[in-house]
Amino acid sequence: MVPVSMAWAVACGAALGLGLWVLVTRLPRFGSPRLSGRVAPYLADVSAGARAHLHRELSDPLPVFGALLGPIFGALRRALAQLLGGSTVLQLRLRQSASGLDLDGYRSQQLLAVIAGVGAGGLVTLFAAPQQASPVVFGVGSILLGGVAGLLLRDWWLQQRARRRMSRLSAELPMVLEFLTLSLSAGEGVLDALRRVSRISRGELSRELRGVLTEVTSGVPLADALRRCADELQLPAFTRCVDQMTIALERGSPLAEVLRAQAQDAREDTKRGLLELAGKKEVAMLVPLVFLILPVTILFAIYPGIFVLQVGF
Repeated sequence: MVPVSMAWAVACGAALGLGLWVLVTRLPRFGSPRLSGRVAPYLADVSAGARAHLHRELSDPLPVFGALLGPIFGALRRALAQLLGGSTVLQLRLRQSASGLDLDGYRSQQLLAVIAGVGAGGLVTLFAAPQQASPVVFGVGSILLGGVAGLLLRDWWLQQRARRRMSRLSAELPMVLEFLTLSLSAGEGVLDALRRVSRISRGELSRELRGVLTEVTSGVPLADALRRCADELQLPAFTRCVDQMTIALERGSPLAEVLRAQAQDAREDTKRGLLELAGKKEVAMLVPLVFLILPVTILFAIYPGIFVLQVGF
């Protein structure tokens, strides 16, 4: 049996060693930049190696830890990516959540979440395993469950961010389409209307429109930029709107009427979504009604009669 004092000693010793190591890496003698680090910012525009060096420096806050654990961390990240797979779905969720991370960055965060979960499971094992009948089985199970829990929590957080952002995009779409319709009806062109809406509004859809305008400014056709944005987001209402806008631009149809009809369709979709959500919430509200309110009501109704019968007899 491992005493609790020994466990605290191990934890405090590990924290002390980590703190001392951080202090050592921050000393001028060990933490001063090398010649490559000084020259790399000036060559980032013309050298891929300089850009990679700068990216490595920014991603490794502790140079010594980065130099020692970087290859091991990269190997573990690649192993995790091969084990999990699903890179297409993961890229879609990253794009929908607008996290700004690439696939390797998110795999790194997944690996860190697994390591944190394994560490939490190790702490639980360290303090609770001696009191169990089979400490080895309990320790291994706690460590495995901690790692799986860390991985699932990180994926769940990404899904929640993507779902909330897509809900905001769906809610903003009718209003943005109506603004575009007003601008087009006033005589502005398509690009001018998009610039006005993206400049005035402050939302997730306006950010996407600003990205589309940036691509158009760099030389990409408007239809291609909108199509790429719709394919990356995969929001059904926005995809239908882009399809109709593309067809209208190609055939020369009145774009204001098309956008007005799309705004009405988007509002109808929002209304149907609210009705479906209300139906689900109605079923969920039956749980406290049946299991909490109804038993208490029956108890208040029956208990006085039972009390009178007991007193009378």
